[in-house]
Amino acid sequence: MKLLDLLRSLLPELPVSDLDLMEGFISDLYKNCSTLDAFQEVLKENGAEFSVSDIRKIDQLLDEKWISEPSNTFKQGQPHNTNNLNNSQITNNTQERKKKDSINSRLQPIIVGTSYSGQITNITPYGAFIRLEALRRPTGLCHISEMSSSEIRHPSDVVNLGDKVTVTVLSVSSNKISLSLKQPDEPQERNQIQRGRSEARDNKVRKQLSSPERWEIRQLIASGALKASDYPELNDDYQSVLDEHKRGYKDRENDEEVEIVVKQKPPPFLNGKSSSLREISPVRVIKNPEGSLNRSAMNGSDLLKERKELKKGLRPEINNKVSEWKDSIKNDSYGKPTTKNLQEQRESLPVFSMKKMLLETIKNNKFVVIVGETGSGKTTQITQYLAQEGFNKGNMIIGCTQPRRVAAVSVAKRVSEEVGCRLGQEVGYTIRFEDNTSDVTKIKYMTDGMLQREAMMDKMLSKYSVIMLDEAHERTIATDVLFVLLKTAAMKRDDLKIIVTSATLDSGKFSSYFENCPIVQIPGRTFPVEIFYTKEPELDYLQATLECVLSIHKNESRGDILVFLTGQEEIDTCCEVLYEKLIDLHQENELIILPIYSSLPSEMQSKIFEPTPVGKRKVIIATNIAETSITIDGIYYVIDPGFVKVNAYDPKLGMDSLMVTPISQAQAKQRAGRAGRTGPGKCFRLYTETGYNKEMLPNSIPEIQRQNLSHTILMLKAMGIQDLIGFEFMDPPPLKTMLSALEELYNLEALTEDGDLTELGHRMADFPMDPGLAKVLIKSIEFGCSEEMLSIVSMLSVQSIFYRPTGELRKKADEKRVRFNHPHGDHMTMLNVYEKWVRNGSSKEWCKDNFIHYRSLLRVRDVRIQLKKIMNKYGSEMRSCGQNSNLIRINLCCGFFKNTAKKDSETSCYKTLLENTTVYLHPSSSLFGKSSSEYVIYHTLLLTTKEYMHCVSVIEPTWLVEQAPRFFAKADTEQVNKRKRTVKIQPLYNRFDQQQSWRLSKR
Repeated sequence: MKLLDLLRSLLPELPVSDLDLMEGFISDLYKNCSTLDAFQEVLKENGAEFSVSDIRKIDQLLDEKWISEPSNTFKQGQPHNTNNLNNSQITNNTQERKKKDSINSRLQPIIVGTSYSGQITNITPYGAFIRLEALRRPTGLCHISEMSSSEIRHPSDVVNLGDKVTVTVLSVSSNKISLSLKQPDEPQERNQIQRGRSEARDNKVRKQLSSPERWEIRQLIASGALKASDYPELNDDYQSVLDEHKRGYKDRENDEEVEIVVKQKPPPFLNGKSSSLREISPVRVIKNPEGSLNRSAMNGSDLLKERKELKKGLRPEINNKVSEWKDSIKNDSYGKPTTKNLQEQRESLPVFSMKKMLLETIKNNKFVVIVGETGSGKTTQITQYLAQEGFNKGNMIIGCTQPRRVAAVSVAKRVSEEVGCRLGQEVGYTIRFEDNTSDVTKIKYMTDGMLQREAMMDKMLSKYSVIMLDEAHERTIATDVLFVLLKTAAMKRDDLKIIVTSATLDSGKFSSYFENCPIVQIPGRTFPVEIFYTKEPELDYLQATLECVLSIHKNESRGDILVFLTGQEEIDTCCEVLYEKLIDLHQENELIILPIYSSLPSEMQSKIFEPTPVGKRKVIIATNIAETSITIDGIYYVIDPGFVKVNAYDPKLGMDSLMVTPISQAQAKQRAGRAGRTGPGKCFRLYTETGYNKEMLPNSIPEIQRQNLSHTILMLKAMGIQDLIGFEFMDPPPLKTMLSALEELYNLEALTEDGDLTELGHRMADFPMDPGLAKVLIKSIEFGCSEEMLSIVSMLSVQSIFYRPTGELRKKADEKRVRFNHPHGDHMTMLNVYEKWVRNGSSKEWCKDNFIHYRSLLRVRDVRIQLKKIMNKYGSEMRSCGQNSNLIRINLCCGFFKNTAKKDSETSCYKTLLENTTVYLHPSSSLFGKSSSEYVIYHTLLLTTKEYMHCVSVIEPTWLVEQAPRFFAKADTEQVNKRKRTVKIQPLYNRFDQQQSWRLSKR
């Protein structure tokens, strides 16, 4: 009989493959045991609960193979009889006994408080891994704080790889062994060890369900065949990974509760100026907070809220009807048909008649401001005129910036067609993570942010002869910084020309800033537009919009309609409800409903440019992208509810607030102008004339005054600009906002105590992203998780990965999404998605099956390649940490320590550590409804209906102290305990009972 046969009879439920592994494992254990008692103990330690008779049978089977001595002496654990042995045999037996004693010492189980010999196998920034000379030669972690009595900066200051050391076991929790190189001489440490022994005795081995078993049970529960209450271990299994690292690498503290506090000490170089930062408030982007427009924006649309509730319980037949409006606009015809050739189209543009005057003005002036309506041709034609005039001689480049990536790419494609070259040759473009230019490129379109990065490397922008800042009226942060940089460079270079173009009439400010330069006005093809206001403020602007569309369609003559709404959710809702109303009126074929927003697929976006069929009317429902960025012919009617979504940064809370606000008067004029491009038009403003005059700002607040400046200041510092307060911004940002950004960079260790860039800060400036993300990537090399962090950071660069279809497929999509969830949070969940996509051959079909945006993952892959190139520039070795999520989460703490929150025991929500702001897990988070972790870290905080944390992971509080020593410190234990003792337990309140009715006695 073989051991395999015996195991098959004892464990018939196991598959043959598992029995084969078990046979080899038991044989290896038997080889290293000198007595039957030792063998029995080893089996028990490894979870093999065999009876004594079964162990004897295994002994008999293996004894013939491994033991040459008589088996009875082995079995009894007694030494051999040596009376008849000669000296040589005695010597051999003595050596054999020593060998067995050595083996026996390695077979003893790990005991808390005991010292062991070991060897350093790996060194990390937070400690050293040590392989112990004990049972199964396990590996434990000695944290940096347990390596020396004095403070050390890095474990390598104390030990080297391969060193032989003696360590003490502090605790054993699950499979994690916490070690110390210190000697436990102090009574307090012995007490800790004693507590650790008690914990070790009380730990019970719990068999976990396998992944296939969990999946199968969940499917049966979903089908109704089983009850979830009968399987509580499902939740336990989900939490088991959390429980495994509940103390992280801090097992040495043995249940000592840790609380952390935010340090209040400002950076030395600010000389106390940041002491008032706690009182910073975001820049006001609203003229009259109490006005009817702002009240309407804050209340939102009742129609939108009702629609959300309806969708929760939407029946399939209704849902199919709702989706028809999307199906009705899908066909294979794209683009805007025309009978004119390219040259005729170019000559028909208003800018063509101004060609000679424009060129003369540019030649004779260093700075020129050009004002022209959207569609005048200034973006596509002026660069070509300059090239024809020879401004690109001597390998010089004519550059043109755009505030949006989509515009930079689309305009470059159009110009390359007109020039007659392949895109990327004479005409190319550069956007973040994508460079489509070559050595022969003469006309280059790029985002303003990319030109800003070029200026960081070359302040004089020496390869450019002309730079045109297009759509300057949008006033992005990068454009405002470029105003200063380009003005400075042009004053030092006689051969550099700067052109600023705008679609608004507010050009005097630009001219004044650029040395009172000339202004060239391109005449537009505009017609008179009649303006209509409401008599009373609208209570529900979305409902009023729908009524206005139907009224125009019913009562007005031919002509297409353009509607301005704030975002995708409003637009989709409006399209769906409008289509339903048209079905009720039997007019669904007479009005073509077309949405337009940035995340809409390009083939859908191009529909708005197609001519309207005879006898029909188009209604285009758009975001503010239709104000100036695109030109749509055939629009006779504009509906303007008067709102826009604005992203405003609150430096006090460290939070981006995406809020709906009233538009500016300049934006209202732009919207009205869209109705006068083809012929006399009408603009229906769904607000009062008083609201226009008294509740709208004259112009929009520039981004630089309402957004986070840490990345911008980091780049300016990298360029050697030290006097940030005196930097010649057109509209200087608030001083406190700049000080807040400097303090943030100091806490990220990008600035020294003197305010200069550190070596880390210089490297961070090379990455075109948030400084926190840049630091995380750079530090991932030290943590040994650079491959995983590259994927996570790249995933964070795209807006959305998953999509939720309507109807019955929505439930299936949610089920698919849950399978990617990781118990430690959203960062690991995103890593799961990307790695599984790669393992499945980067398949488009796989994305479709899992309801994932294929184009988004392609974008992630491209971003990852570009980021890896930047990291390789420093000769960094890319390393993988496998499934060690602790390393990844600790790595995240070094860059996003400010974005942390602690669970509130009273409300079960979270409060930020920085300002004690109440924040919530978003329903789309993998931790929603599951997280029991006290501390979490998040990527961003967005204010919509609530303050939601976006992309959240669970962390340990001590990681924050280690990774952000300038920002966090451990709270004093005595103070924490004293505060907790004074906490009064409040009874549950029942408003129907008398005030003291909860008491047990009447005294």
